[in-house]
Amino acid sequence: MNMSEEQTNCTINHKIHQYLFSCAFILILLVGLPANAYSLYHAWLQLKVRNELGVYLLNLTISDLLYLASLPLWIQYFFQGDNWSSSEWLCQLCGFLLYENIYVSIGFLCCISIDRYLAVVYPFRFTSFRTVRAAVLVSAVVWLKELAVGVVFFWHKELSMDKNNRSVCFEHYPMENWEYPINYYRFHIGFLFPLGILLVSYFRVLRAVGKSEGTLSSQKTRIKYLVTSTIVIFLVCFSPYHVFLLVRTIFERDCNFIEKIFNYYNFSLLLTSFNCVADPALYCFISESAQKSIQRAQETCTRVLCCCSKSHGRLNNHCTELTFTNDKVTGSSVATLLQQVKTDV
Repeated sequence: MNMSEEQTNCTINHKIHQYLFSCAFILILLVGLPANAYSLYHAWLQLKVRNELGVYLLNLTISDLLYLASLPLWIQYFFQGDNWSSSEWLCQLCGFLLYENIYVSIGFLCCISIDRYLAVVYPFRFTSFRTVRAAVLVSAVVWLKELAVGVVFFWHKELSMDKNNRSVCFEHYPMENWEYPINYYRFHIGFLFPLGILLVSYFRVLRAVGKSEGTLSSQKTRIKYLVTSTIVIFLVCFSPYHVFLLVRTIFERDCNFIEKIFNYYNFSLLLTSFNCVADPALYCFISESAQKSIQRAQETCTRVLCCCSKSHGRLNNHCTELTFTNDKVTGSSVATLLQQVKTDV
């Protein structure tokens, strides 16, 4: 094994990794894989109707799936008490996929926000920017940018021995000198700048939707849910981590500081992984076919619950009413779809 000769100076209690991270990553893997596989299918449906949002969501899903593929190695690492048993190259790759997922996800959430901003606020302008070809070009720029930054992690040793003779992967306590400029870049360019774009787009879109008289109420609701969910995913999954990253970068110079905030910092890092579960929810507000699939699943669950109930009187009547109501809603959705020239949020 290609092992760095450097020793980690700080003695850290890694129990938060061994218990909380292990359980959380298993949950994320079990939920994230089928959810993103389902999202991949609906992204393909969006591409078939030449909807540029399908490009951004396809790339978002690919990023999530790549990160999910690395979770079994992280889970093994945590179960072994933060003792990496694989090669250093795999350690570097898993760490790269972790940070790639954070900033590629941020990039494509930002792209979705800008696309909705142009579609709602300037529906008859900038149409050349709202094409599948333009979306492919923008997606390529996002990937190349993050790949260029991520290559830095392969230039440095990411596997080291701590004082307990454990092989520690992708953790430097205290922070190494080369990490400071990278962290400032990640905070300002990778997080703060996209956050500003998201917030401006969010408020402008909501204001335009509120003033619009020609937009159907169902479409308004879908647009509001889309931009709101994008902001919520961004703030919940990525804001705490970048706040603690900045705090570490500014103040961390010795072991005493990191030992005080270690658990808080790592919990914020854990939150970034939940975007793999949250991202597929965006399809519910973009793809009408996804909404119908969810609606059919709800109908099936309702029927099963009603049929399995021991009470056959009033409850069965209520079941019939629910089925009839749901059929009316589905018919209404089809009618709305036929009235639209193109399925667009």
